[in-house]
Amino acid sequence: MGKDLAERRGLETDVYQPAEDSQLLADAACDRLETEDLVLEVGTGSGYVADRIATEVGARVVAADVNPYATRNARDRGLEAVQADLVSPFRADTFDAVAFNPPYLPTDPDHEWDDWMERALSGGEDGRAVIDPFLETVSRVLAPGGVVLLLVSSLTGVDAVVERAGEEGFSAVAVADESFPFETLTVLELVR
Repeated sequence: MGKDLAERRGLETDVYQPAEDSQLLADAACDRLETEDLVLEVGTGSGYVADRIATEVGARVVAADVNPYATRNARDRGLEAVQADLVSPFRADTFDAVAFNPPYLPTDPDHEWDDWMERALSGGEDGRAVIDPFLETVSRVLAPGGVVLLLVSSLTGVDAVVERAGEEGFSAVAVADESFPFETLTVLELVR
């Protein structure tokens, strides 16, 4: 198989594609953000949320993902994309808003796989293996008055995430939610 075909296959099979969670986060972000905002989308996956914010709001968006296939996919959509683990490479006090649809599904460590799609879905045993480190570091990149839009599942425990955010100096309010037979998804707005 040629290199281009292999890379294209990786973009199709190793990148989280938009689903109900992506749409809920994008809707909440488009309702709350302003044209002049500089926005970071962490864990951009397909680039769907970042693209909607850029297109519908007109804000400048930086799409970031640890997955190189996701980063390339976002660039292919015409987005400014950076391969990054959470907020690690970004300067302090930079972004007016940070949006994140993290891996949140509680996953038994014995049933995890070592591939990009698993990393996009698995939130570890309690569903917060990525959320907690994100909450510990995100305030560094927020500009004064900045806001975080964080998607959380009832499978992860919204109250536990709100409590953890409080430990990091954030107040949280639910700005959107949607119920499904197996979970309720909530977008939290976090401010310092």
